[in-house]
Amino acid sequence: MTERVPGFTGARIDRADQVRNNPDMLANAMTSLSARLLRLDGIDPLADEQGNLVWGSLAEADEGAELAFLGFEQDKPRFVGLPPYGMQLDARSRTAWRVLAMLNADQAALYAAARSLVDWHGRHPHCPGCGTRTHIVKGGWQRDCPACKAQHFPRTDPVVIMLAEHDDAVLVGRQHAWPPRNYSALAGFVEPGESLEEAVARELNEEAGISVSEVRYVASQPWPFPSQLMIGCIATAQGRDITLDQTEIEDAMWVTRGDVLAALSGAADARFAAPPPFAIAHHLLHRWVDNG
Repeated sequence: MTERVPGFTGARIDRADQVRNNPDMLANAMTSLSARLLRLDGIDPLADEQGNLVWGSLAEADEGAELAFLGFEQDKPRFVGLPPYGMQLDARSRTAWRVLAMLNADQAALYAAARSLVDWHGRHPHCPGCGTRTHIVKGGWQRDCPACKAQHFPRTDPVVIMLAEHDDAVLVGRQHAWPPRNYSALAGFVEPGESLEEAVARELNEEAGISVSEVRYVASQPWPFPSQLMIGCIATAQGRDITLDQTEIEDAMWVTRGDVLAALSGAADARFAAPPPFAIAHHLLHRWVDNG
């Protein structure tokens, strides 16, 4: 059986923390003739015919733009341009889904890091403690406040995403804004003071009225919309009675392995449309079927 890995994982890049922490090494990387700048369409990726990200020279950066150091790919320094101060990013993805389906897995993973970094800098130019404008350090992986001396780092928000399993069926649901027929695993943010297992049980109970036990971790995935860590789990449900929180979920239903296989294969008569292959929900459904 081919080992499946979640989307946005497997980037073949050396993040080179020793370079981030050394201004001289960072300057050498930036002035290297092999240094490359990631080309973006706003905040969305661009792909070439081989499924790779598109790169240009650092001279293509907007005048006065600061750069974030992504690391070394094939010994070449890679950078991404950061939004100018005061610029409002339009993070609503118009072309990302289509382009992500074209990207090779390692390239999508590298884009995930770049996108999350760009978005964080665009939304956090000021110190949350005192309101002073912060400045970039460590090659874009930290912002320091000159007033109160606080240090700030790119944030990652943990989200549990899970399948509730009962006998030979799992629970899938859909949000109001999704395209017709699209269903996925249920998900929710981990709250302060909460374990992953507790978050899984709470979210399933809140959104669908399902009580679960035996929460099993499956895999994790960075999700750059904008900067979440999706933590995939499967839990054993104690029953199948559904009570929806309709402010969160439009519909939920139990589906069999046959239903899931039909959805994953894109069958025209499938009961629902599966999440895209780069989403960890797609991975969870495959894992559940494969381990049947």
